[in-house]
Amino acid sequence: MAILNDFEYIKTKNINETLLLLSKHNDKTKILAGGTDLIVHLKEEIAKPDFVIDIKGLNDLNKIDFTEEYIFIGSGVTFTELIESEQIKEHLPILWEASKKVASIGIRNRATLVGNICSAVPSLDSAPALLVNDAEIIVQNINGKRIISIHDWFIGPKKTALKSDELVIGINILRKKHFGIYEKLGRYKGEDLAQAGIGIFVDETKNYRVAYCAVGPVPKRMKKLENFLQNKTITEAIIEEASQIIPNEISPISDIRSSAEYRIHMMKIMFKRGLLKSIALMEGGKL
Repeated sequence: MAILNDFEYIKTKNINETLLLLSKHNDKTKILAGGTDLIVHLKEEIAKPDFVIDIKGLNDLNKIDFTEEYIFIGSGVTFTELIESEQIKEHLPILWEASKKVASIGIRNRATLVGNICSAVPSLDSAPALLVNDAEIIVQNINGKRIISIHDWFIGPKKTALKSDELVIGINILRKKHFGIYEKLGRYKGEDLAQAGIGIFVDETKNYRVAYCAVGPVPKRMKKLENFLQNKTITEAIIEEASQIIPNEISPISDIRSSAEYRIHMMKIMFKRGLLKSIALMEGGKL
């Protein structure tokens, strides 16, 4: 399918040039990083921008930085780069696990983590990992930077808190030793959207965090479930009781891909399986 809409393609040389263009044209502009969503939207005429700004060459955005306190993931970093990073595997195991389950190898080679959250589709695989890690989104316009909590980022299906004159610089995640897993329900191997997804975070202080995707209008933490689990030693009885909370935490729909009832059923199964895996990882001390 050809792209029929005319637009001006601009490959910017630095962040400041990008911000100036956004300040001038904002709602008439689309950012091109991985392009896995944007190209489809252009072909299907979902997006009809006057300007497409290519930021792939901005080195300041194409990096993963580790400090004593934070991990920074730039907006140009792809899922393949996350998968290939031993430090991401060690320090952000849930995000590393989720990255391996995004679409296909070809898509992961192009698609960026930031692009994934900017798409804000309910089924995005990266959201549970970022939610359980209390990630912060760094955005900037010509007037300066601001930080948006991942918990405030998704404001509706395919809608975020990002303003039209802002550029996402990257994501900051606090370094905290933890273990966990991302469980995804898909229909087949390869490129597929999640019918349901759950991220589970545990640490040695019996702190449990759980987040979902694809079973509500926006990805979210499961606070009632978390509160029930806090400081508990996990047993089969506790897991069974906790799983009964899940239907009250999610609001799945029935569509061509799955029924709401099946999604609820599988979320319970994935929660039980994922929690036991996460605890086993913690007790084993490694992935």
